[in-house]
Amino acid sequence: MSATSAASTASALPPEFHEIAKRVNNWGRWGRDDEIGTLNLVTDEVVREAAATVRTGRRVPLALPLEQNGVQTGLIPGRVNPLHTMVQINQEIFGPGTVATSDDAVTFGLQAATHWDALTHVSHSGRLYNGRPATTITAHGGAEFSGIDKPRHLVSRGVLLDVARVHGVDRLPGGHAVTPEDLSAAEELGRVTVRAGDIVLVRTGQVQLCLAGDRHGYGFPSPGLSLRTPEWFHARDVAAVANDTLTFEIFPPEIEGLWLGVHALDLVEMGMLQGQNWNLEELSTACAQERRYAFWLSAMPEPFVGATGTPVAPVAVL
Repeated sequence: MSATSAASTASALPPEFHEIAKRVNNWGRWGRDDEIGTLNLVTDEVVREAAATVRTGRRVPLALPLEQNGVQTGLIPGRVNPLHTMVQINQEIFGPGTVATSDDAVTFGLQAATHWDALTHVSHSGRLYNGRPATTITAHGGAEFSGIDKPRHLVSRGVLLDVARVHGVDRLPGGHAVTPEDLSAAEELGRVTVRAGDIVLVRTGQVQLCLAGDRHGYGFPSPGLSLRTPEWFHARDVAAVANDTLTFEIFPPEIEGLWLGVHALDLVEMGMLQGQNWNLEELSTACAQERRYAFWLSAMPEPFVGATGTPVAPVAVL
């Protein structure tokens, strides 16, 4: 992208976006060569303290099933639900009478179901995280820098901020923009303080529509993170954020014409992984029953080299 076209793109973004971007920008914070952003905050000490949150050993899976009748409806081009096929069925590949094997293959969008967005998932003004050119993503090589394969591990303390429970509802309405005030109220509800290196899970209850089979209603309209929330996460040095919606941020957006503004602030400016389509319903129940909202969280990205996103099967352990 030329300097002229980059400037033109930048000018299309509202002043409010650029003001927040300056305040949350982490470019160079961990060096010019850094490719993992806020995951640098998950230190050995953070992991040791996270392990201490395990008390009962209760395990809660947070992933949606990978199936052909999944959450994708065609709204996002190319993001197809998993197509599972058998390539071998009870085949005696070493000769008659030998042990038979069955093998599978699958084709699907890496962000089709429960997933992490890599830092390269979006760009703005011709730039990616740490100021790298968006042109470093190519058709054949994928992401040259900050692909989803770059995080070598992702376990930390998880914190559930149950915003739906804060408001006394099972599911927030579609027009609800989750604000910093909502997040702080959820901290108070859970008697927990978000701290550096945490992975924050924000529950809206929206995934209930998906679980009930209403895929279109699940996607639109949707509650989600407000444009004001990146500053809240930045101030607390959060390592990663995920929620239980298709779009992550409120959809349609708060500011007319500013599509994926929260994505751009989180991924490009801050260098913070974000996840979508996480099923937080069972976790909400478990945390309320045990009266604690912090836990051990394992959420390792699948290391697809050069990919801008990946499926994940996270598990919370209380």
